[in-house]
Amino acid sequence: MAVATDTLERIVMAALAEDVGQGDVTTEATVPVDAVGSAEILVKEPGVVCGLRAVEATFRALDPGLEIELIVQEGAPVEQRTVVALVDGSEGAILTGERVALNFLGRLSGIATLTRRYVDAVAGTGVAILDTRKTTPGLRALEKHAVLCGGGRNHRFGLDDGVLVKDNHLRAAGSILRAVERLRATTPLPIEVECDTLEQVTEALEAGVDAILLDNMTLRDLSAAVALVRGRARLEASGGITLDNVRAVAETGVDEISVGALTHSARSLDVSLELT
Repeated sequence: MAVATDTLERIVMAALAEDVGQGDVTTEATVPVDAVGSAEILVKEPGVVCGLRAVEATFRALDPGLEIELIVQEGAPVEQRTVVALVDGSEGAILTGERVALNFLGRLSGIATLTRRYVDAVAGTGVAILDTRKTTPGLRALEKHAVLCGGGRNHRFGLDDGVLVKDNHLRAAGSILRAVERLRATTPLPIEVECDTLEQVTEALEAGVDAILLDNMTLRDLSAAVALVRGRARLEASGGITLDNVRAVAETGVDEISVGALTHSARSLDVSLELT
């Protein structure tokens, strides 16, 4: 999912407005208006790079005349202290944009890096690693892009482009069958239902759902659900997934594993900007 240019620009402008406010007091006082220079942007630890478009958009928003050279591609694995971009031009613009640009780069590279670790952990099983809607408000488009850069797949982007009937929906509707019947009458979208017991899995199959989210099930119950469904619905495992157990979950035979931690718990990569 490529982030639309207007979406990226809106996010960048909001970040700059938050950080710069009425002006960069320190830079304006210490850096001559006509000073020009160069800077390297480094990723200081091994990981997967993501956020370079946001870096570029940040600097161009401050000074369209800045020259920005991207050294690596989005999604590229890098080693310690890798230069990923060069910036030339107004030193004032470079220093004013530094923190916002690095915040984007560190945060998104952290998500991409963590995603790659999960993807690598299930390599060879055929199981896809999915994200969730547990994203930073306002940054979902960028964070889901970072998951793609790490080799994962995007679950629904929002409430309007996918159906997932969760436990509270079932309480409100009264039953899985009733919820599915109401949805079939109102939307052509595939229907996925959250189940936390094998009895619910059977009920979901009888209702003719397209997919079942197996929530917080034991490995034994996941394997039993796979045997029960026998390919009649797509199976997604979720809840309590860690790097320590994701391989075992994948080996139960589910089709997908969704991991909220990809976006809500990823540690930002260590990145920096250095004037040269």
